[in-house]
Amino acid sequence: MIRTEMETFRKEPIEKPLAPRESRRREFWRLFRKNQLAFVGLLIFVIFFFTALVGLVMTWGSKPVFDPAIVRLEEKLRPPLSSPNHETLAPEAIPRLGIYLFGTDDLGRDVFARMMQGAWVSLTVGFVAVGISVLIGIILGGISGYYGQKTATADQVIASAIGIAGAILLVARVATLGAFLLIAGGFFFVLSQGLKRKVRTRAKAGWTRILSTPAVSIDALIMRFVDIMLCFPSFFLILTVVALLPPSIYNIMIVIGLTSWMGTTRFVRAEFLSLRDQDFVTAARALGIGNWRIIFRHMVPNAIAPVLVSATIGIASAILTESALSFLGLGVPPPHATWGNILSDGKNYIFDAPWLTFVPGIAILIVVLSFNLFGEGLRDVLNPRLRERS
Repeated sequence: MIRTEMETFRKEPIEKPLAPRESRRREFWRLFRKNQLAFVGLLIFVIFFFTALVGLVMTWGSKPVFDPAIVRLEEKLRPPLSSPNHETLAPEAIPRLGIYLFGTDDLGRDVFARMMQGAWVSLTVGFVAVGISVLIGIILGGISGYYGQKTATADQVIASAIGIAGAILLVARVATLGAFLLIAGGFFFVLSQGLKRKVRTRAKAGWTRILSTPAVSIDALIMRFVDIMLCFPSFFLILTVVALLPPSIYNIMIVIGLTSWMGTTRFVRAEFLSLRDQDFVTAARALGIGNWRIIFRHMVPNAIAPVLVSATIGIASAILTESALSFLGLGVPPPHATWGNILSDGKNYIFDAPWLTFVPGIAILIVVLSFNLFGEGLRDVLNPRLRERS
């Protein structure tokens, strides 16, 4: 009897779940497609990305397909979709498309070729600057959120101040003094730690007590530095630094990155404060896992969602900042073409050649808007509270 019931039970099919389990990737994509504006922003971003790659291939090198540096004075200020004069132009000066798709500027250079080259410059500046800011924000925010309750001693604060001053001088191209301060800060920190270990079992001298005095908590130290940086108007700070540095695309990327990490630091710190006492972090500590592995292996992946949203919107801000600097003549120097300096060249011919203003202006508007829409869509999908509305 028992054997018969067991055989019957084995023959009966196991009921399948009412709804198949959906992977996180499919759930993310399903929810993201519901937001039509964010999906359009993603499409524009993909188009812009491939346009920048094509511009890199087609406009750089010794013999580019679209040469943005060819000067044709007899063809200056030609309107869009106009045909070149084959009789007066040399064969290598004739545009590859057979027409001036976006017209020419005051030197007869093809605006379409310059826009293609400027797309890669804008994309590079945006991604590299945001990469620098996100890296700094994750490190400082992670330290502030994870080690925030610990107190920094006086020698640690002094060594950090000397090291930060040296790093600032290095960025400002004061290499000798900056390197000296960095080495001095590191040497002072190592020396003070060694001396404190030696006198740990003995009676401490007066200067040792001063160095070991608790000065300020790590969280307060980092967040006060963030508050100080937020007090400065970012754009005017960038203008000041760029005016002091020699013009270079690398200086622009570094300066924008070093002045836009404060928001990421606050996001990461807030996430770390909520994750620090979670069960999986406590279990990792109980297993003897190191603090840095806990931070970057367990906590950063769980805190990355707001950082992605901030980074996406930050790319748009970096592109706008670079365009504004180039418009003012403090951005990427010639011969590189950027959307900002194309716009700057066209401001003197806004009535005679309005396409020199409208073409780069509309391109900047569309790309920045697409990044903002894409970032807003990411925020809605990655935030569980906002996801319930979808």
